[in-house]
Amino acid sequence: MFATKTVLFIAVVSLLGTFSSAAVDTFIYGGCSQEKYFPGSPYESNVNSLLTSFVSSASLYTYNNFTTNGISGDSSSVYGLYQCRGDLSSGSGDCARCVARAVSRLGSLCAMASGGALQLEGCFVKYDNTTFLGVEDKTVVVRRCGPPVGYNSDEMTRRDSVVGSLAASSGGSYRVGVSGELQGVAQCTGDLSATECQDCLMEAIGRLRTDCGGAAWGDVYLAKCYARYSARGGHSRANGYGGNRNNNDDDEIEKTLAIIVGLIAGVTLLVVFLSFMAKSCERGKGK
Repeated sequence: MFATKTVLFIAVVSLLGTFSSAAVDTFIYGGCSQEKYFPGSPYESNVNSLLTSFVSSASLYTYNNFTTNGISGDSSSVYGLYQCRGDLSSGSGDCARCVARAVSRLGSLCAMASGGALQLEGCFVKYDNTTFLGVEDKTVVVRRCGPPVGYNSDEMTRRDSVVGSLAASSGGSYRVGVSGELQGVAQCTGDLSATECQDCLMEAIGRLRTDCGGAAWGDVYLAKCYARYSARGGHSRANGYGGNRNNNDDDEIEKTLAIIVGLIAGVTLLVVFLSFMAKSCERGKGK
């Protein structure tokens, strides 16, 4: 199974204040199996077909899984699923756009890898050469906690309220909890049964409580579910994580462009002013 293979994971936590307002294509984590397939092989064709099916299906459904069967006797079968965050609808196009972005990035991140998984803020995609569909997997993929907030009874009460609401078994596969300025989100993949979903979420929530109990925010992603909480504006921009480099580069580009535009505008004004002064001097001499 993909989760038990040697996998390289690149991770960075969503860095915006509230989960619902964060850009859906913000990178969370990605992982690729070390096993590779040969270019031009039937397996490559099946992977491409599977990922194309993700994008097509996401315009209609927020979750789906696929199996692309190989020729009898070979090992080219591919298994995969995609899922959008529970508050994204297929009708609005947000789900399809997120899945298309995830597929594109997964193709770059896991080029020629036999298995790969990628989590964005708004969606998750995964494929492998061994079936993982319907199999519960509580492997920890990402666990990050914010800075400690110290003992504050009100804050602790709100956090316990939010996390407790996420743990409610009647919450379904996508759950949101809010208490004051604190917000929590939890979700499991659609291939799990209700019992398996609850079991996975309780594991993620338990780790969230024990590992990030006194933190301003916390994120725990397991292979088949996640649980998160944050005060609005509580996540801060983190450095040193490769997945966030593109966001930082974009910021630097924007700053550089702003400086260049400012310089050009300044030079233009200076040229106009000098030209005006030169003409004024010429008119003065002609009198």
